[in-house]
Amino acid sequence: MSDADLNRQHDPLMSPLVWDLGHIAAFEDLWVCRETGGEVLRPELAAVYDADETPRPGRGELPYLRRGEALAYMDQVRERTVSALGGVSPFIAEMLIQHEHQHNETMLQTLQLAEPGVFCPARRAGAGAAARGSLAVDAGPAELGDHGEGFAYDNERPRHTVELDAYRIDRAPVTNGQYLEFVEDGGYRRRELWTEEGWGLREREGWERPRYWTADGGERRFDRVDELEPELPVMHVSWFEADAYARWRGARLPSEAEWERAAARAEPERGALDQLGFGPGPAGPFVGDCWEWTSTVFTGYPGFEPYPYREYSEVFFDSGYRVLRGGSWATSPRVARVTFRNWDHPQRRQIFAGFRCAEDAR
Repeated sequence: MSDADLNRQHDPLMSPLVWDLGHIAAFEDLWVCRETGGEVLRPELAAVYDADETPRPGRGELPYLRRGEALAYMDQVRERTVSALGGVSPFIAEMLIQHEHQHNETMLQTLQLAEPGVFCPARRAGAGAAARGSLAVDAGPAELGDHGEGFAYDNERPRHTVELDAYRIDRAPVTNGQYLEFVEDGGYRRRELWTEEGWGLREREGWERPRYWTADGGERRFDRVDELEPELPVMHVSWFEADAYARWRGARLPSEAEWERAAARAEPERGALDQLGFGPGPAGPFVGDCWEWTSTVFTGYPGFEPYPYREYSEVFFDSGYRVLRGGSWATSPRVARVTFRNWDHPQRRQIFAGFRCAEDAR
């Protein structure tokens, strides 16, 4: 990519790409120093790369490091990290790796938002057929959350039991072909299918179809517009669009507890989790291809305790964010796990997110 495209802010929703590079380095430097008692390499950059103190819309005005400086800073930080690994706890070391992977996905979201021509990857074709039908799940107790055997974020803990009624859940996320039926049936014009807030957003934003669909039956992926592939999962829809589709179908979005119980049965089957494939495979597996909206508002599990810092999860609890599950093609396999909880505002459409439907058992 050109220096100019790395340095500029492509959309107010996202950071300049080179800010993410500097932030990855600054975050790593900070935590290694906390673990080893050292001093950060560039203390003057602390405020620039503090994600909590610098909201995304204003990051383009910050004095962040440009490409050459940012890469040199990353090299310095990484060299010191390697020499200090003996003094860094396994949890923090893994957190730093997963933090970088998560920003890789965020940067891919930015590249998708950028104007055509900014980034021109060769995308692999998602050949094959989507899974069909639904999975019946009996009523009973469901164990949710991290088992405590490996790395997990604080919001994945503690493991606990919930009681679920019997339900059915789709074997695959909703496909482009299925969602097209909703669009062609006037789904974006039927007020009765939408929540009040969702309908207001649809009208203000002029939503007529998923974010990157074109009016003539195409879909933009980075710099190219290709014919819509009906077997791939629909993506770049908001929670409100997912909820409206589910109502249209006479179904609903699953809770995250329902999603996790069903996904645990399907392990270890996974979809596309190759960031360099630049696209999903046919709709099917619970983990991979696309993130999936659930009906659940993001909050802590019973007995939640923040660790190692409350700003990762706790500050977002009970603020209207909706939980997403599963991981997308842009998610690193190291991050993707059945218990992982992603979250975002229900109006967001830049995420590589789709959904599957559920129904109460009849």
